[in-house]
Amino acid sequence: MDVFLASPPGYTRRMSQISDKGLPGWEQTAQRLRQAGIQPTTQRVDIARVLFARHRHLCAEDVLREVTAAGFRVSKATVYNTLGLFARRGLVREVIVEPGRVFYDPNTQPHHHFYNVDTGELIDVPSSECTLQQLPAPPEGTTTEAVDVIIRIRNRETAETHSRAGIAQLVEQRTRNA
Repeated sequence: MDVFLASPPGYTRRMSQISDKGLPGWEQTAQRLRQAGIQPTTQRVDIARVLFARHRHLCAEDVLREVTAAGFRVSKATVYNTLGLFARRGLVREVIVEPGRVFYDPNTQPHHHFYNVDTGELIDVPSSECTLQQLPAPPEGTTTEAVDVIIRIRNRETAETHSRAGIAQLVEQRTRNA
């Protein structure tokens, strides 16, 4: 027997197609979007439910994969556009760890991050653990909007391997130049 879920008024889906265990409720999520001034379309709510299910840092591809795995249908373009909208409206923070690598962080409180370049993991660092004594004055006609500190880290084994490889490369270059 199929059970039908009513999500927004007039929209139904087969319960057997959706795995929404652990996701916040549809109406609760729609209300959160409304409070941010966002029209809660079905796809936006589906994306928000996955994004806000628990605190973690996801890139757009992760969001698309999880939304699809939950049985929701959205396009890649919709995910990117929705994440951009959420960031502009303050529901998530965009954390750019390197060119082409953006995470979306549902924790919008002031904090910083460790970024593990070996694993791609992003880890929160409380603001109180990273103090800045003084910032330079911004260029004329501008103002500082925010300060995001990203501390790049490596796993010890990888760092030691890179260090040994760097020394070997330096010795090889000196031998060739001698």
